[in-house]
Amino acid sequence: MKHLIIFIYGIFAYLFGLSTLVWFLLFVGSWDFLPSHIDSMQTTSFESALTINITLVILFALQHSIMARQSFKKYITKFIPISAERSTYVLVSGVFLSLICIYWQGIDGYLWRVDNQVGQIILISIYIFGWTFSVVSSFLINHFELFGLEQVYLNLKNRVAPEITFKESSFYKFIRHPIQLGTLIGIWATPNMSYTHLMLSVTFTSYIFIGLYFEEKDLAKTIGKKYEAYQKQVPMIIPFIK
Repeated sequence: MKHLIIFIYGIFAYLFGLSTLVWFLLFVGSWDFLPSHIDSMQTTSFESALTINITLVILFALQHSIMARQSFKKYITKFIPISAERSTYVLVSGVFLSLICIYWQGIDGYLWRVDNQVGQIILISIYIFGWTFSVVSSFLINHFELFGLEQVYLNLKNRVAPEITFKESSFYKFIRHPIQLGTLIGIWATPNMSYTHLMLSVTFTSYIFIGLYFEEKDLAKTIGKKYEAYQKQVPMIIPFIK
């Protein structure tokens, strides 16, 4: 019965985390069919927007980074089953990501606006490519393990989760972090770069590179010399540029 409850919890966490992720990428894309999106948020003073928006990103970044550290995982699994640890991470990440979509503050003005239809189509296509690239990359390294489903399923079947092994495949032969590259493309490619959108793009870009700094240290520590050699051979974000 306990294993079934953990499995149901894992499915709920996956669906919630995935839905908030889809919400966020549509929110950033400024799609008009949404009740609200990044360019429809109520505008406020720059000082107020800066304070609130940076606070939202910092909260998300702290949660995302702290809960990903091995030391935190060892601590939290004293209180929850190991099989539910990743699902909890996904669930809490979804909560903080949804807060960004709900409470992000708007600022008047645009850095650029592309009125040319061909230009709009090109930029929207790049935006779609970026997010698609990120999602596909997650499947290349085991999407279901990344979002906690594999762990709760194996727990339901009373099977031990296999050790995560390091391997270079597909995009990972050219970029160490294709998921983050796709995210960067997705948040910057837009035909209408409002100052509201610009603040999100800048703050998330800063977080991504800060987060990668700590993730790289963790990976090098966990995997060892094999990952250090990989770092020397494969660029972190931009293909073919070491």
